[in-house]
Amino acid sequence: MALRVPKAEVPTEIRENLIEQLGSVPEPVEVLYNNPEVAMASQEFSAGVAGWGAADASLKTFAHMAVAAQVGCSWCLDVNYFLAQNQNLDLTKASQVPRWRQSEVFTPLERDVMEYAEAMTNTPTTVTDGLSASLLERLGPAALVELTVFIGFANLSTRCNTAQGITSQGYSDSCQIPLAARPARSGVASTA
Repeated sequence: MALRVPKAEVPTEIRENLIEQLGSVPEPVEVLYNNPEVAMASQEFSAGVAGWGAADASLKTFAHMAVAAQVGCSWCLDVNYFLAQNQNLDLTKASQVPRWRQSEVFTPLERDVMEYAEAMTNTPTTVTDGLSASLLERLGPAALVELTVFIGFANLSTRCNTAQGITSQGYSDSCQIPLAARPARSGVASTA
């Protein structure tokens, strides 16, 4: 897939910072800089989301990757797997997120978080009272609110990237364990 919106020039300081952090400038940033106001607002919100600490980092990463796998955002899968490695998260688990329903490596809580992420991503959403209550009991209100907004942010990111033709930049190539492919499946995510 080719970019549907051309890359724009990113300010030097931001470009250098991103290269230092990630090794290259992410294409979503380059595309967003066609509208600097949108780009700056997106970066500020993304930085804010990254600073939240009520929900476990691995749960949020797995949730974002589950959304990305469902929506088909190879860029988000790629960068989140790379970030999981850099945050010392369990790479065996992170590598299996695209096929989490078939994998045996996840805890019941991790499975419920990924189910919640997929249920929020479905249109219309398919979050059940039972799943929400179970997560509320295990995570607490602050972490569940954070996780919910984080998944909403993941939906914003994945859908914008796919709509603009942004695909993997190869960030995860440096990971020791290959990222699993999502099983072929049609329709919306299961609610079971």
